[in-house]
This record gives sequence, C-alpha cells and structure tokens, in this order.
Amino acid sequence: MLDLRPMSVADADELFVIYRDTAMWAYDPARRHADPATTRSYCERAAARWDVDGLSYWTARLASSGEVIGSGGAQRHTTPGGSGGSCWNLNYRIATAHQGHGHATALLRAALAAAAERDDDLARIAWIDATNPASARVAARAGLRDHGARLGAADRVVRHAWTDRPLDDVRFPPAG
Repeated sequence: MLDLRPMSVADADELFVIYRDTAMWAYDPARRHADPATTRSYCERAAARWDVDGLSYWTARLASSGEVIGSGGAQRHTTPGGSGGSCWNLNYRIATAHQGHGHATALLRAALAAAAERDDDLARIAWIDATNPASARVAARAGLRDHGARLGAADRVVRHAWTDRPLDDVRFPPAG
C-alpha cells in the first residue's frame, strides 16, 4: 500500500536517488537527473502546481515503512493544438527496485481518480514513449487505451497518448 503526499522540495534528496538511476531512464536517457539541483527544481514546480490547480504530483512512500519509492499524479497541462484547452497529464515513476509489485498501477489509479474528482471534463492522458512497454502495460491495467502517437501536451514531444476517452485531433494532433 502506498502513502501519497503532495510533492515538496523536502522530498528532493530522496527522489534524486530514484531519478538519477540510469535504469529508470533507459527509454529516454536525456531526461535522467544528473544532479540534485534538477530534482529540486522539478519538486519546486510540482509543489507550486498544488496551489494553482489543487492537484499535482505526489511523492509515493511505502505505507509500511515510509520509504520513498517514487512519484506521480496528475497535473493540468495546456494542449498543443493551440485551442487554449488543457488535459490532465498522468505521471508515474517507481524506483527500479520496487517495480513489478503493482505500485505504478496503484499510483496511476489514484491519479485518475483524483483528476476525475478535480475536473472530470478534461482528458486524462499518460504520454508514453513507444520504447517504454512497461509503462504501456501499467496504463492498460489501469483502464487507459492507446490513441496513437501524438504531440505531447507537456513538452511537445511525440509519444503515445494513453487516455480515458477519445481525443480531438485538433487539440491533440496525431503524429504525421
């Protein structure tokens, strides 16, 4: 069982240990955190979103021990199609030593429920790299469906959009 707490800068040192792991970023090595300042900045941005949107990313701890094993949740992101709309960006990262125990699925399900409670009109999307099949399996277990390669809302990178509903091709352009 997980204890999900709003991410804060105080979590940066424990999360850095996870985010610097090369195995965690095998599908996207350029996003690996090489220094603690990168993780601290990430935590600052995630913490600030709680005040803006009432929802953001959590730090995931094992309820039994309090050990930090990952992070995830849902953040409101502007869509790339220029319509001014937004979606819930779903995120889940579990330390490699704790993968394969259902923690990512539990974290994703919690993010889906929290986003639905906060604003159910927005699509909930996990943007998944085509070379990350483990993340796609988690999304499928949580009930999301792959709506193909599209321009990602967070960083405008082409990834597969695993979502809870059909997507508007104008707001979420398919990759051509």
